[in-house]
Amino acid sequence: MTAIESFTGDAPPYGGGDPYADYRTAVFPFTHHTDLADRRLGAGVVAANDEFFAQRENLLLPGRAEFDPGRFGHKGKTMDGWETRRRRGACAGHPWPADEDHDWALIRLGAPGVVHGIVVDTAHFRGNHPQAVSVEGASVAGSPSPRELLSDDVEWTTLVPRTPVGGHAANGFAVTAGRRLTHLRLNQHPDGGIARLRVYGEVVPDPAWLAALGAFDVVALENGGRVEDASDRFYSPASHTIRPGRSHRMDDGWETRRRRDRGHDWIRYRLAAQARIRALEIDTAYLKGNSAGWAAVSVRDGDTAGWREILPRTRLQPDTAHRFVLPKPAVGTHARLDVFPDGGVSRLRLFGALTERGAAALAARHRAPGG
Repeated sequence: MTAIESFTGDAPPYGGGDPYADYRTAVFPFTHHTDLADRRLGAGVVAANDEFFAQRENLLLPGRAEFDPGRFGHKGKTMDGWETRRRRGACAGHPWPADEDHDWALIRLGAPGVVHGIVVDTAHFRGNHPQAVSVEGASVAGSPSPRELLSDDVEWTTLVPRTPVGGHAANGFAVTAGRRLTHLRLNQHPDGGIARLRVYGEVVPDPAWLAALGAFDVVALENGGRVEDASDRFYSPASHTIRPGRSHRMDDGWETRRRRDRGHDWIRYRLAAQARIRALEIDTAYLKGNSAGWAAVSVRDGDTAGWREILPRTRLQPDTAHRFVLPKPAVGTHARLDVFPDGGVSRLRLFGALTERGAAALAARHRAPGG
């Protein structure tokens, strides 16, 4: 894997103008994966030992952190992140924190899965960021309380060992643990502030839950679907089309640039596992003057099989949910959405159930070490 650029030390004090002008970042090889800690998937920061200056929930807010140099509150500077108070030593003779002193936050992933990379973003924390961070992961069934997560019964796996980080920087770490996780423990040594946490990986859903549901959306992010490729990501990512819920803004869907040729745009998906699709929905919510004109949907069964059209090229209306019941179920492992000639789609839903082969494959993945 390509080495990831790392950052250490303070960033210069804010000097006015664009606060991101001197922000330190790098290209991370894992960010094409789903952010498993996305609040829109149901992720949450369930507990923290300290949040004196800034609330723990800010860690998972969508979008980059904001900075208002003139905004102060009763406890000090108002920061868009999680910030703890300054740690002190035990006595006047040793006023410095002990080496093992640290602050922590417990994060419930929005969708359990295998983590491939983590970004600990210290944007706008210039001289008040942690000296180092570490991250651990665990797989705990159900909806455990903070007390249960902190008990000796939970086995935590180190994902990121204690590593120095820089202020006002995106600190990225590749993760190779390879096990299914439901919760993370983010540690900052000895104290300080972190703006955002991003956890990139592949969703591994609970096969028992999907079996109990019967029919479900077999391409949805939370159920293990994912985007493999797309012709165009100019205005917004193709992965938006399989997010939970209905879109509530134009940029919460997928929109391509305007084509000036005779081609068309497309997205290719991998389903949760082999599935039998019975119905589908194409939604153009909030895409009014820029929705796709027509759309078609195809499936294929396996990486090398040919594509089979299940919805022929069909006229789309702006800002509308289009629903189609298939004349007979379609079996596949992949799907493709083609839009003509360009434009936007906010959501694609493929409703069906796993085949016996698909259910067995998902169960085997769920049973993998630590799953």
